[in-house]
Amino acid sequence: MESKLEEAINDWHASVNAGDLQRAADAVGDPIIVLGPKGAGPITPEQFADWVERSGIRLVPRSWHPVSERLMVVEEDATWPDNQMPTHVATVFRVAGTKVTAALRLPDLKSALELAYICREMAASE
Repeated sequence: MESKLEEAINDWHASVNAGDLQRAADAVGDPIIVLGPKGAGPITPEQFADWVERSGIRLVPRSWHPVSERLMVVEEDATWPDNQMPTHVATVFRVAGTKVTAALRLPDLKSALELAYICREMAASE
């Protein structure tokens, strides 16, 4: 049986990979915190759906690394419409309830795990 964390992340991947803009907007919190090669910060669910459409990205999960009840790092193969050769990336996901509230994409698993552990420790010390 999947955890709520895994369910939310699976729904996020399914909506992004299907290019389903309404489902993508529904899968994330308001705001969702994002990190990627073009910047970082909070965006609305509608802006997230716009990114899904603009980027055309597809992210195939390869390995799952639980960090806490709300944090998971997922190693993925990323492809884009103009580059079908998979690029290995890793995303730090934070989930609240059934929504992904942060998706922090990093270039490799090591850096994603380091960031996730820092996030976990910051949250624990609040």
